[in-house]
Amino acid sequence: MYPIKRNRRLRTNEVIRSLVRETIISPNDFLVPLFVVEGKGVKDEIPSMPNYYRFSLDMLQKEVKELWSLGLKSVLLFVKIDDKLKDNKGTEAVNPNGLMQRSIKAVKDACPGMLVMTDVALDPFSCYGHDGIVQDGIILNDESSEVLAEMALSHAQAGADFVAPSDMMDGRIVEMRELLEDEGFLNTGIMSYSAKYASAFYGPFRDALDSAPVDQVDVPKDKKTYQMDYANRFEALRETEMDIEEGADIVMVKPGLCYLDIVRDLKNEVDVPIAVYQVSGEYAMLKAASERGWLDHDAVMMEQVTAIKRAGADIIASYFAKDVVKLIS
Repeated sequence: MYPIKRNRRLRTNEVIRSLVRETIISPNDFLVPLFVVEGKGVKDEIPSMPNYYRFSLDMLQKEVKELWSLGLKSVLLFVKIDDKLKDNKGTEAVNPNGLMQRSIKAVKDACPGMLVMTDVALDPFSCYGHDGIVQDGIILNDESSEVLAEMALSHAQAGADFVAPSDMMDGRIVEMRELLEDEGFLNTGIMSYSAKYASAFYGPFRDALDSAPVDQVDVPKDKKTYQMDYANRFEALRETEMDIEEGADIVMVKPGLCYLDIVRDLKNEVDVPIAVYQVSGEYAMLKAASERGWLDHDAVMMEQVTAIKRAGADIIASYFAKDVVKLIS
């Protein structure tokens, strides 16, 4: 007797597969990370991230116009500053004429409709490469949170739509929310890196911003005292629920592919949008493998971003955003 149900009927050809496809990728899914440097006419390829660049402000404006033309309407800004501007207190991070603040204005001038999110962490501004203030071999939590709140306020004053704290200090979301509210920035959103793991996948990113922890006595050699242990699952829900209670509008899981179980856990439990950061190491691995002919770049890229969305991501921060959108269009 033949089976009444044959699941393969819905896989017979591309038309029927497209018609019943559960997860659809579009430009609206993506948040585009952008790296900014000082100078003019600079479009500097990052060695460990092929076909990805650091932009000076003038080239940044050209880039965001191209992104907008492709239907990519949200960016996440990071800045690389000169070592002489770095200290242990993040002084340059709150400079109203700092590179981040000027980057926000440059994007808004070039493309007023572009949604601008900004990285809030001290590591690009720290002489020690940490996300907080270092004292006697310890990353200070409360003192760091105060600086991070001031940093978030300066971004809002420059025109940022959302601030994105990536530091993992306890209580920093409520510090930011209260300060933003007190200063009248009621509509400035917070996208919290709520479940950010102490991952080995961040290497190329730290090359891009020169933000790795320094090898120095009395300076922690890694970020494991504040970023999450990658062996932990239930801790991610606690962290995320706390951030939502403190005022986060969007929560994030970082990295991506190795943490899709966390994404699905959070999707099942929380009622705010969930972002996933497909990080630099994930990008670099595929680029390297495809350059050697070991993997089909476009096929694997699409499989990866689809898996991230299928797991429950509402927003995908990805260095592949332009590649994906050009391919699907």
